[in-house]
Amino acid sequence: MDNNLPACPVEITMGLIGDKWKILIVRDLLTGTKRFGELKKSVTGITQKVLTSNLRQMENSGLVKRKVYAEVPPRVEYSLTDTGFSLKPILDSMVEWGNKYREKRNH
Repeated sequence: MDNNLPACPVEITMGLIGDKWKILIVRDLLTGTKRFGELKKSVTGITQKVLTSNLRQMENSGLVKRKVYAEVPPRVEYSLTDTGFSLKPILDSMVEWGNKYREKRNH
């Protein structure tokens, strides 16, 4: 996302996390730091290429930080920045809404 942010705050948020994969990556990183392989397993259906691309975009927008350890083989860990973690209330609201919707649909 470039520095010319939209005037609408909803549009800004959607630009940062508005696709299926990014919101699921945030969901999984809310519980703590994860390695690439852990994210690949927990974000069901995502390809390695798409996960890499999304993590890079999220790092560039300041939501995710990437730490590389000088080991053989290299170890890379991803975690949320404070900005990324500030999305928690949004995800909590989505969980609550999704649960209520599921209850209504099952009755």
